[in-house]
Amino acid sequence: MHEMALCESVIGIVEDEARRDGFARVKTVVVELGQLGHVEPEALLFCFEAVSRGTVADGAKLAIERVPGAGWCLDCGKTVPLAERFGACPDCGRHHVQMTAGDEMRVKELEVL
Repeated sequence: MHEMALCESVIGIVEDEARRDGFARVKTVVVELGQLGHVEPEALLFCFEAVSRGTVADGAKLAIERVPGAGWCLDCGKTVPLAERFGACPDCGRHHVQMTAGDEMRVKELEVL
């Protein structure tokens, strides 16, 4: 389950920020999670609870904001929505689409006490 390793990385980021900014507790961690990434939100929530125990994020809520898939169609020359990785352009039907959003995961915001 790679969600455990991802949560360990998120906690590492949170702890680095706590040391840098001098806060002792985190109430909420907001992450952006691409809909086309291979990360299960439910598994991420479960793992976050386990990994955050004994850290500055112990008891914190993990809020997940889903990011829809998008890509740049090289044939149409425009940004188009993507429903799947390596999908065809919804406008022209060709498969010359370069993914630009939807597979990311990033810590967006921390609510601290």
